Amino acid sequence: MSAKLWLGVVGIGAALLAQAQAQEAPTDFATQVPLSLSGEGPWYRLELPLAVQLNARQSDLSDVRVFNAAGEVQAYSLAREQAGSSETLALHDVKWFPLYASADADAPSVRVESTANGTLVQVQPSSTPGASDAVRRGWLLDASAIKAPLQQLILDWSSAQDGFQRFTLEASDDLQDWQAWGDGQVARLSFADERVEQHEVALPGARARYLRLLWQSPQAAPMLTSARLQSATAGSVVQPLSWSEPLAGTASAPGEYTWQLPMGLNVERLEVALNQANSLAPVTLAGRRDSSLPWRTLNSGLLYRLSQNGQEVVQNQLALPGQVVQQLKLTVDERGGGLGAQVPSVRYAVGAAQLVFLARGDGPYTLALGSATAKAASLPLSTLIPGYSPQRLASLGHAQVEGAARLTPPSTLSVAPRAGETDWKTFGLWAVLLLSVLFLGAMAFSLLRKPPVKP
Repeated sequence: MSAKLWLGVVGIGAALLAQAQAQEAPTDFATQVPLSLSGEGPWYRLELPLAVQLNARQSDLSDVRVFNAAGEVQAYSLAREQAGSSETLALHDVKWFPLYASADADAPSVRVESTANGTLVQVQPSSTPGASDAVRRGWLLDASAIKAPLQQLILDWSSAQDGFQRFTLEASDDLQDWQAWGDGQVARLSFADERVEQHEVALPGARARYLRLLWQSPQAAPMLTSARLQSATAGSVVQPLSWSEPLAGTASAPGEYTWQLPMGLNVERLEVALNQANSLAPVTLAGRRDSSLPWRTLNSGLLYRLSQNGQEVVQNQLALPGQVVQQLKLTVDERGGGLGAQVPSVRYAVGAAQLVFLARGDGPYTLALGSATAKAASLPLSTLIPGYSPQRLASLGHAQVEGAARLTPPSTLSVAPRAGETDWKTFGLWAVLLLSVLFLGAMAFSLLRKPPVKP
């Protein structure tokens, strides 16, 4: 009996605690800003300006919420956009030239005529196509106009020649030395009124000016009607950044400048204002979380603002490794002339943050943030949006923060209630837990006082 009571009381206490935690309200957050919606809902996508992010009390933005007009919290997903890689695919129609040789020859020899850039104009076989022993052994493809790595070969041939077509693949840049690229196979099969066709052959992803296809089975190559090559160009997707307003600094020593950020941030780039023309300064950038920690070197480089050929050339940015910092120090090698008597201002950039929420209930909707005790509540996008795909993200409605430019970030990252402010929510949670313990003690005391039951 006592074990059941124990479990019951603990369950009641946990339920009361969970309910108290779930009762979040806009007033639990230091900052509330209205949102304007456009486009088709019920999901809306919001790019969080840096001025808004700086009003959070938690550096990972766990204290961000969206409320409707009734003060009900909305389901949301929060993510920082990351840099990535992209692959650009292109399909090219190429010229093809037949290769003739006798049936017992290993490979046909040819005489070619090409332009100055290597494009083939004519390919003349050493064997006469009309000779009795001449066989079309394969095809020569001109890929000289393609500057990207080759990923796939796509062939089409005369429908009169069905079955499997097997051949070897070779690549060359000068039509003299050939490199083996493996074997290829295409097919066109018919069975019981069904037709199966395979036209694609995978390539190793390397560059080549010419491809040679030599047929193995059957030995005579079919008549081609189309030859295409697919190339792929890999590139990087630049991470979207949110830039701050200019931040004033102080001169801690000659040629040494420091800046205090409003909170600990994963800074990705720093832009230093070069106020004087013809400035040239080798610099070293260091950072740290707070003044109790030693400085750590983050990057070094050369900043300049120079006039060349009547135009001004500026390099005033430094990349950072994305570590959390709240203080930055720039040390200037004075041999370059320094940065002048005035302490330069800086702008810092962090990765752009995006919030997607499901609008439930009536608007207007409010973005709230600024709580040191709020727990992370972000959902994965695949959970928030059933059937989610990256392509669908662009079709969502848009939300925009109104008056973000007027927000003033706090001077420090506080993790406790502000002075003179009672944290009623924390007080209530502790009261619930205390009452549960007292109730449990009373029940246990009552059970101990009961006389034992006689058998």
